[in-house]
Amino acid sequence: MRFIKAILTWQRTLILSIGVLLLLNVFSFYGLYTNKFYFFKIDNYIFPILSIVHFVFLYVLWFKIKENELSDPPMRTLEYVLYFISFVYLYKLVDTILKLMSYADFENHLIPTTFLPLGYFMLGLYALLLLVTILAISYRKQIVGTYRFDDMNQHVDHWK
Repeated sequence: MRFIKAILTWQRTLILSIGVLLLLNVFSFYGLYTNKFYFFKIDNYIFPILSIVHFVFLYVLWFKIKENELSDPPMRTLEYVLYFISFVYLYKLVDTILKLMSYADFENHLIPTTFLPLGYFMLGLYALLLLVTILAISYRKQIVGTYRFDDMNQHVDHWK
């Protein structure tokens, strides 16, 4: 983990997260088997809607680090929702793996030539998204602090 954190600082992690999320939002409308984009399927909008929470978490993390602020209950709630969304990311990763493994089942059918390259690219993006999500949460714990609110008022200087 130290090696990864040496390469991906918190700024690079935030930038990479935004780039990966934007690419996966576009690919959520893409059909691997047909090589077409489907904008009228409701299922394709689930990932972009859930990624809004991830974008908000990244913004809050950036703001807390830049302003040198402590964590607060809304940030904790946002992170807990991000834990749930991470399971959706894991589901999409496994779903992409299963689609790529089904390639041999459809050898006799007409499959686009972009199936494997784009499938592997999407697989790499989902794996990278899980990695940068874990890294962002790790940086939150390291830089912003933990979610201990019991003794929060003990560190406030009441004389200022």
